Amino acid sequence: MNSSSVCPADAAVDVVLPCLDEAAALPWVLARIPAGWRAVVVDNGSTDGSADVARALGATVVHEARRGFGAACHAGLTAASADIVCFCDCDGSLDPGLLVPFVRRVAGGEADLVLGRRRPQGRRTWPLHARVGNLVLARMLRRRTGVRLHDLGPLRAARREALLGLALSDRRSGYPLQMVVRAADAGWRIEEYDVPYLPRTGKSKVTGTWRGTWQAVRDMRAVLSGTEPSRRESSS
Repeated sequence: MNSSSVCPADAAVDVVLPCLDEAAALPWVLARIPAGWRAVVVDNGSTDGSADVARALGATVVHEARRGFGAACHAGLTAASADIVCFCDCDGSLDPGLLVPFVRRVAGGEADLVLGRRRPQGRRTWPLHARVGNLVLARMLRRRTGVRLHDLGPLRAARREALLGLALSDRRSGYPLQMVVRAADAGWRIEEYDVPYLPRTGKSKVTGTWRGTWQAVRDMRAVLSGTEPSRRESSS
């Protein structure tokens, strides 16, 4: 764990890390969890020993058999026990140490939900089709809720009990967007901060392909239209 990071005073924090075959990236990611915070790695059916790697590096490991980004995130949220819960991808594209100011805002009562706006570090970091899809969804979100965000990225922080109160039901790629939509509808104060977005370790299961991106966009559009099936599972 990263002993050089300064944690907000009196803030109990769990970092949920949805994981599917990320053994190569886990050492880098877990080394950057701020000191005193707990890493909750949610193994979503890995076959590369990710769970064993995470456990050996001191993380709490939760198993979620149902495939889907939302299924993994929600399993981590329900398994968390800290007052504040953060989310971060487990592929090395985002540094969980960047969550410290997010937590400060939430712990200080200045924001209810803080998200990271990804700033690609390198031309190949974020495929054009994924970037365009994200931009379209952000504009749709603005029309639907009035919230002016530029990104619907996975780096975020909020209070656990408040998140559970949103009764999030999507279990696929629509989960992150549903969180923002329901938070906006509930009158939450939502903030966005720039964060560097690094080349991921290994191949993306979603945005690395047109098919994966289209499925994610389809899931998120269903959330915006209010037609997402309750607790649906991923077919991937």
